[in-house]
Amino acid sequence: MTIQDKPVVALTLGDAAGIGPELIARLLSQPGIADSANIVLLGDPWLWQDGQNTAGLDVPTQAVASLADVRGRPDQRLPAFLATQTIATNQVQRGQAQAACGAAVLQVLNLCMDGAKRGEVDAICFAPLNKFAMKQGGLKHEDELHHFAQYLGVTGYFCEFNTLGELWTSRVSSHIPLKDAAAMLSKERIVDAARLIYQSLQASGTASPKVAIAAFNPHGGDGGSCGREEIDIIAPAVEQLRASGFPVDGPFPADTIFLKARDGQYQAIVTMYHDQGQIAIKLMGFSKGVTVQGGLPVPITTPAHGTAYDIAGQGLADVNATLNAFRIACRMGAARLHS
Repeated sequence: MTIQDKPVVALTLGDAAGIGPELIARLLSQPGIADSANIVLLGDPWLWQDGQNTAGLDVPTQAVASLADVRGRPDQRLPAFLATQTIATNQVQRGQAQAACGAAVLQVLNLCMDGAKRGEVDAICFAPLNKFAMKQGGLKHEDELHHFAQYLGVTGYFCEFNTLGELWTSRVSSHIPLKDAAAMLSKERIVDAARLIYQSLQASGTASPKVAIAAFNPHGGDGGSCGREEIDIIAPAVEQLRASGFPVDGPFPADTIFLKARDGQYQAIVTMYHDQGQIAIKLMGFSKGVTVQGGLPVPITTPAHGTAYDIAGQGLADVNATLNAFRIACRMGAARLHS
Protein backbone atom coordinates (compact mmCIF):
# COMPACT_ATOMS: atom_id res chain seq x y z
CA MET A 1 0.00 0.00 0.00
CA THR A 2 1.45 3.38 -1.00
CA ILE A 3 1.53 6.46 1.20
CA GLN A 4 -1.27 8.00 -0.85
CA ASP A 5 -3.48 4.92 -0.35
CA LYS A 6 -3.20 4.86 3.43
CA PRO A 7 -6.02 6.42 5.44
CA VAL A 8 -5.09 8.69 8.32
CA VAL A 9 -6.43 6.95 11.43
CA ALA A 10 -6.50 8.96 14.66
CA LEU A 11 -6.10 7.09 17.95
CA THR A 12 -6.88 8.34 21.45
CA LEU A 13 -5.82 7.07 24.87
CA GLY A 14 -9.32 7.01 26.34
CA ASP A 15 -10.15 7.56 30.00
CA ALA A 16 -6.94 8.29 31.90
CA ALA A 17 -8.10 6.28 34.91
CA GLY A 18 -8.80 3.13 32.91
CA ILE A 19 -6.98 0.64 30.72
CA GLY A 20 -7.00 2.76 27.54
CA PRO A 21 -3.38 4.01 27.63
CA GLU A 22 -2.12 0.46 28.18
CA LEU A 23 -4.29 -0.84 25.32
CA ILE A 24 -2.93 1.73 22.87
CA ALA A 25 0.64 0.83 23.84
CA ARG A 26 -0.12 -2.83 23.19
CA LEU A 27 -1.86 -1.98 19.92
CA LEU A 28 0.99 0.10 18.54
CA SER A 29 3.54 -2.58 19.47
CA GLN A 30 1.88 -5.10 17.13
CA PRO A 31 4.06 -6.14 14.15
CA GLY A 32 3.04 -4.45 10.91
CA ILE A 33 0.48 -2.23 12.65
CA ALA A 34 1.25 0.70 10.32
CA ASP A 35 0.94 -1.31 7.11
CA SER A 36 -2.68 -0.33 6.45
CA ALA A 37 -2.87 3.14 8.01
CA ASN A 38 -1.03 6.39 8.57
CA ILE A 39 -1.48 6.45 12.33
CA VAL A 40 -1.61 9.52 14.53
CA LEU A 41 -1.97 9.23 18.30
CA LEU A 42 -3.37 12.21 20.20
CA GLY A 43 -2.79 12.42 23.94
CA ASP A 44 -0.98 13.94 26.88
CA PRO A 45 2.70 12.86 26.87
CA TRP A 46 2.73 11.80 30.53
CA LEU A 47 -0.35 9.62 30.00
CA TRP A 48 1.11 7.97 26.90
CA GLN A 49 4.29 7.23 28.86
CA ASP A 50 2.21 5.81 31.70
CA GLY A 51 0.44 3.48 29.29
CA GLN A 52 3.75 2.21 27.93
CA ASN A 53 5.06 1.71 31.46
CA THR A 54 1.98 -0.28 32.45
CA ALA A 55 2.29 -2.48 29.36
CA GLY A 56 6.04 -2.88 29.86
CA LEU A 57 6.69 -1.51 26.39
CA ASP A 58 8.64 1.26 24.70
CA VAL A 59 6.81 2.33 21.54
CA PRO A 60 8.62 4.85 19.33
CA THR A 61 6.60 7.59 17.66
CA GLN A 62 7.24 10.59 15.45
CA ALA A 63 6.21 13.98 16.87
CA VAL A 64 3.99 16.23 14.74
CA ALA A 65 2.86 19.78 15.44
CA SER A 66 -0.65 19.40 14.02
CA LEU A 67 -2.98 16.96 12.31
CA ALA A 68 -2.28 18.79 9.06
CA ASP A 69 1.27 17.44 9.18
CA VAL A 70 0.29 13.77 9.31
CA ARG A 71 -0.86 12.89 5.79
CA GLY A 72 2.23 14.12 4.00
CA ARG A 73 4.81 12.38 6.20
CA PRO A 74 7.41 10.78 3.90
CA ASP A 75 8.04 7.95 6.38
CA GLN A 76 4.91 6.50 7.95
CA ARG A 77 6.40 3.39 9.53
CA LEU A 78 6.20 5.02 12.96
CA PRO A 79 2.94 6.35 14.38
CA ALA A 80 2.76 10.12 14.54
CA PHE A 81 2.22 11.60 17.99
CA LEU A 82 0.36 14.88 18.52
CA ALA A 83 0.87 16.02 22.10
CA THR A 84 -2.10 17.51 23.95
CA GLN A 85 -2.50 19.10 27.37
CA THR A 86 -5.85 18.00 28.73
CA ILE A 87 -5.24 16.60 32.21
CA ALA A 88 -2.53 16.59 34.89
CA THR A 89 -1.26 13.58 36.80
CA ASN A 90 -2.64 14.90 40.10
CA GLN A 91 -6.15 15.01 38.61
CA VAL A 92 -6.28 11.26 38.04
CA GLN A 93 -7.21 8.65 40.61
CA ARG A 94 -6.70 5.38 38.80
CA GLY A 95 -9.71 3.07 38.74
CA GLN A 96 -12.35 5.75 39.43
CA ALA A 97 -14.74 7.75 37.28
CA GLN A 98 -13.78 11.43 37.51
CA ALA A 99 -14.97 14.63 35.87
CA ALA A 100 -11.45 15.67 34.85
CA CYS A 101 -10.97 12.40 32.96
CA GLY A 102 -14.29 12.77 31.19
CA ALA A 103 -13.55 16.35 30.19
CA ALA A 104 -10.13 15.33 28.84
CA VAL A 105 -11.68 12.55 26.75
CA LEU A 106 -14.15 15.00 25.23
CA GLN A 107 -11.40 17.50 24.41
CA VAL A 108 -9.28 14.95 22.54
CA LEU A 109 -12.22 13.45 20.66
CA ASN A 110 -13.26 16.93 19.56
CA LEU A 111 -9.75 17.54 18.23
CA CYS A 112 -10.01 14.34 16.19
CA MET A 113 -13.39 15.35 14.78
CA ASP A 114 -12.09 18.82 13.95
CA GLY A 115 -9.38 17.10 11.93
CA ALA A 116 -11.95 14.95 10.17
CA LYS A 117 -14.00 18.02 9.25
CA ARG A 118 -10.89 19.61 7.74
CA GLY A 119 -10.10 16.46 5.74
CA GLU A 120 -6.99 15.65 7.79
CA VAL A 121 -8.37 12.46 9.41
CA ASP A 122 -10.12 9.59 7.61
CA ALA A 123 -11.14 7.49 10.63
CA ILE A 124 -11.02 7.63 14.44
CA CYS A 125 -10.43 4.76 16.87
CA PHE A 126 -10.75 5.67 20.53
CA ALA A 127 -9.74 3.71 23.60
CA PRO A 128 -12.45 3.00 26.19
CA LEU A 129 -14.22 5.91 27.86
CA ASN A 130 -16.66 6.13 30.76
CA LYS A 131 -20.04 7.76 30.09
CA PHE A 132 -20.56 8.78 33.73
CA ALA A 133 -17.16 10.50 33.86
CA MET A 134 -17.90 12.23 30.57
CA LYS A 135 -21.26 13.49 31.81
CA GLN A 136 -19.54 14.78 34.93
CA GLY A 137 -16.97 16.41 32.64
CA GLY A 138 -19.45 18.20 30.39
CA LEU A 139 -21.11 15.68 28.06
CA LYS A 140 -24.62 17.03 27.40
CA HIS A 141 -25.98 13.97 25.57
CA GLU A 142 -27.10 10.47 26.54
CA ASP A 143 -23.90 9.00 25.04
CA GLU A 144 -20.86 9.83 22.95
CA LEU A 145 -22.58 8.88 19.68
CA HIS A 146 -25.13 11.68 20.06
CA HIS A 147 -22.29 14.08 20.87
CA PHE A 148 -20.43 12.99 17.74
CA ALA A 149 -23.54 13.42 15.60
CA GLN A 150 -24.21 16.95 16.85
CA TYR A 151 -20.55 17.96 16.63
CA LEU A 152 -20.31 16.69 13.05
CA GLY A 153 -23.62 18.22 11.99
CA VAL A 154 -25.43 14.95 11.26
CA THR A 155 -29.10 15.41 10.45
CA GLY A 156 -29.92 11.92 9.14
CA TYR A 157 -30.30 8.60 10.91
CA PHE A 158 -27.40 7.32 13.01
CA CYS A 159 -26.98 4.43 15.42
CA GLU A 160 -24.40 2.35 17.21
CA PHE A 161 -23.24 -0.98 15.75
CA ASN A 162 -21.71 -3.77 17.78
CA THR A 163 -19.59 -6.21 15.87
CA LEU A 164 -17.97 -9.58 16.49
CA GLY A 165 -15.91 -10.87 13.61
CA GLU A 166 -18.14 -10.91 10.54
CA LEU A 167 -21.36 -10.35 12.53
CA TRP A 168 -22.65 -6.81 13.06
CA THR A 169 -25.68 -5.67 15.05
CA SER A 170 -27.58 -2.40 15.12
CA ARG A 171 -30.51 -1.31 17.25
CA VAL A 172 -33.56 0.85 16.86
CA SER A 173 -33.23 2.36 20.34
CA SER A 174 -30.11 2.59 22.46
CA HIS A 175 -29.25 4.24 25.78
CA ILE A 176 -32.77 4.86 27.05
CA PRO A 177 -34.85 3.24 29.83
CA LEU A 178 -36.31 -0.09 28.76
CA LYS A 179 -39.82 1.18 29.52
CA ASP A 180 -39.41 3.68 26.64
CA ALA A 181 -38.19 1.16 24.05
CA ALA A 182 -41.62 0.32 22.60
CA ALA A 183 -42.36 3.99 21.95
CA MET A 184 -39.16 4.25 19.89
CA LEU A 185 -40.25 1.58 17.42
CA SER A 186 -41.32 2.80 14.00
CA LYS A 187 -41.22 1.44 10.47
CA GLU A 188 -39.02 4.35 9.43
CA ARG A 189 -36.41 3.75 12.15
CA ILE A 190 -36.23 0.04 11.39
CA VAL A 191 -35.81 0.73 7.67
CA ASP A 192 -33.11 3.31 8.38
CA ALA A 193 -31.27 0.98 10.77
CA ALA A 194 -31.27 -1.89 8.26
CA ARG A 195 -30.12 0.28 5.36
CA LEU A 196 -27.37 1.87 7.42
CA ILE A 197 -25.90 -1.40 8.71
CA TYR A 198 -26.04 -2.90 5.21
CA GLN A 199 -24.17 0.07 3.71
CA SER A 200 -21.68 0.21 6.59
CA LEU A 201 -20.86 -3.48 6.25
CA GLN A 202 -20.19 -2.90 2.57
CA ALA A 203 -17.86 -0.01 3.48
CA SER A 204 -15.99 -2.33 5.84
CA GLY A 205 -15.41 -4.90 3.11
CA THR A 206 -18.44 -7.27 3.13
CA ALA A 207 -19.71 -7.17 -0.46
CA SER A 208 -23.25 -8.57 -0.08
CA PRO A 209 -24.31 -8.82 3.57
CA LYS A 210 -27.59 -10.50 4.53
CA VAL A 211 -29.60 -8.76 7.24
CA ALA A 212 -31.96 -10.31 9.81
CA ILE A 213 -34.55 -8.26 11.70
CA ALA A 214 -35.38 -9.17 15.30
CA ALA A 215 -38.86 -9.27 16.73
CA PHE A 216 -39.71 -7.13 19.74
CA ASN A 217 -41.98 -9.36 21.82
CA PRO A 218 -41.45 -12.88 23.22
CA HIS A 219 -41.97 -15.55 20.54
CA GLY A 220 -42.25 -12.81 17.92
CA GLY A 221 -45.58 -11.72 19.39
CA ASP A 222 -47.27 -15.14 18.97
CA GLY A 223 -49.48 -13.93 16.15
CA GLY A 224 -50.54 -10.82 18.04
CA SER A 225 -51.49 -12.54 21.29
CA CYS A 226 -48.27 -11.31 22.92
CA GLY A 227 -48.00 -7.87 21.34
CA ARG A 228 -48.69 -6.42 17.90
CA GLU A 229 -45.42 -4.60 17.16
CA GLU A 230 -44.35 -7.39 14.79
CA ILE A 231 -47.59 -7.19 12.82
CA ASP A 232 -48.09 -3.43 12.80
CA ILE A 233 -44.51 -2.13 12.59
CA ILE A 234 -41.70 -4.63 12.06
CA ALA A 235 -43.13 -6.85 9.31
CA PRO A 236 -44.18 -3.82 7.20
CA ALA A 237 -40.63 -2.47 7.56
CA VAL A 238 -39.22 -5.78 6.33
CA GLU A 239 -41.61 -5.75 3.37
CA GLN A 240 -40.55 -2.20 2.44
CA LEU A 241 -36.87 -3.11 2.62
CA ARG A 242 -37.32 -6.21 0.47
CA ALA A 243 -39.32 -4.23 -2.07
CA SER A 244 -36.37 -1.81 -2.27
CA GLY A 245 -33.97 -4.65 -3.05
CA PHE A 246 -32.32 -5.13 0.34
CA PRO A 247 -31.57 -8.77 1.35
CA VAL A 248 -33.54 -8.64 4.60
CA ASP A 249 -35.48 -11.38 6.46
CA GLY A 250 -37.63 -11.40 9.59
CA PRO A 251 -38.90 -10.61 12.07
CA PHE A 252 -37.33 -13.51 13.95
CA PRO A 253 -37.79 -14.16 17.70
CA ALA A 254 -34.86 -12.60 19.50
CA ASP A 255 -34.03 -15.79 21.44
CA THR A 256 -33.22 -17.70 18.23
CA ILE A 257 -32.02 -15.05 15.78
CA PHE A 258 -28.41 -15.21 16.96
CA LEU A 259 -28.29 -18.95 16.32
CA LYS A 260 -28.95 -18.24 12.65
CA ALA A 261 -26.24 -15.58 12.57
CA ARG A 262 -23.78 -17.78 14.44
CA ASP A 263 -24.28 -20.44 11.78
CA GLY A 264 -23.45 -17.94 9.02
CA GLN A 265 -26.92 -17.33 7.58
CA TYR A 266 -26.74 -13.58 8.30
CA GLN A 267 -23.97 -11.02 8.66
CA ALA A 268 -26.12 -8.36 10.34
CA ILE A 269 -28.95 -8.26 12.86
CA VAL A 270 -31.17 -5.26 13.54
CA THR A 271 -32.34 -5.46 17.15
CA MET A 272 -35.10 -3.39 18.69
CA TYR A 273 -33.39 -2.25 21.90
CA HIS A 274 -29.99 -2.18 23.58
CA ASP A 275 -29.75 -5.40 25.59
CA GLN A 276 -31.56 -7.52 23.00
CA GLY A 277 -28.37 -7.61 20.97
CA GLN A 278 -25.73 -6.64 23.48
CA ILE A 279 -26.21 -9.61 25.79
CA ALA A 280 -25.91 -12.09 22.95
CA ILE A 281 -22.93 -10.58 21.18
CA LYS A 282 -20.96 -9.94 24.38
CA LEU A 283 -21.59 -13.49 25.53
CA MET A 284 -20.32 -14.74 22.18
CA GLY A 285 -17.06 -12.79 22.40
CA PHE A 286 -16.70 -10.09 25.06
CA SER A 287 -12.93 -9.68 24.64
CA LYS A 288 -13.14 -9.32 20.85
CA GLY A 289 -16.17 -7.12 20.17
CA VAL A 290 -16.11 -3.68 18.57
CA THR A 291 -18.49 -0.73 18.63
CA VAL A 292 -18.84 1.22 15.39
CA GLN A 293 -20.55 4.61 15.42
CA GLY A 294 -22.82 4.35 12.39
CA GLY A 295 -24.22 7.11 10.20
CA LEU A 296 -21.45 9.66 10.80
CA PRO A 297 -19.44 11.34 8.02
CA VAL A 298 -16.24 9.83 9.45
CA PRO A 299 -15.83 6.22 10.68
CA ILE A 300 -15.42 6.04 14.45
CA THR A 301 -14.72 2.76 16.25
CA THR A 302 -13.84 1.57 19.75
CA PRO A 303 -13.56 -1.73 21.62
CA ALA A 304 -17.00 -2.77 22.90
CA HIS A 305 -15.78 -3.31 26.46
CA GLY A 306 -15.37 -0.50 28.97
CA THR A 307 -12.59 1.14 30.94
CA ALA A 308 -12.05 -1.90 33.23
CA TYR A 309 -11.25 0.27 36.24
CA ASP A 310 -10.78 -2.88 38.33
CA ILE A 311 -7.61 -3.88 36.45
CA ALA A 312 -6.31 -0.44 35.44
CA GLY A 313 -2.57 -0.08 35.93
CA GLN A 314 -1.99 -3.80 36.44
CA GLY A 315 -0.74 -4.72 32.97
CA LEU A 316 -3.58 -7.18 32.40
CA ALA A 317 -5.53 -5.52 29.58
CA ASP A 318 -6.44 -7.69 26.57
CA VAL A 319 -5.73 -5.86 23.29
CA ASN A 320 -7.84 -8.06 20.97
CA ALA A 321 -10.95 -5.87 20.85
CA THR A 322 -8.86 -2.73 20.37
CA LEU A 323 -6.95 -4.40 17.54
CA ASN A 324 -10.25 -5.38 15.90
CA ALA A 325 -11.59 -1.83 16.30
CA PHE A 326 -8.45 -0.44 14.71
CA ARG A 327 -8.70 -2.84 11.75
CA ILE A 328 -12.30 -1.84 11.08
CA ALA A 329 -11.33 1.84 11.29
CA CYS A 330 -8.57 1.21 8.73
CA ARG A 331 -10.92 -0.54 6.29
CA MET A 332 -13.69 2.05 6.60
CA GLY A 333 -11.18 4.91 6.53
CA ALA A 334 -9.68 3.56 3.30
CA ALA A 335 -13.17 3.29 1.76
CA ARG A 336 -13.89 6.89 2.76
CA LEU A 337 -10.55 8.12 1.45
CA HIS A 338 -11.09 6.53 -1.94
CA SER A 339 -14.81 7.16 -2.33
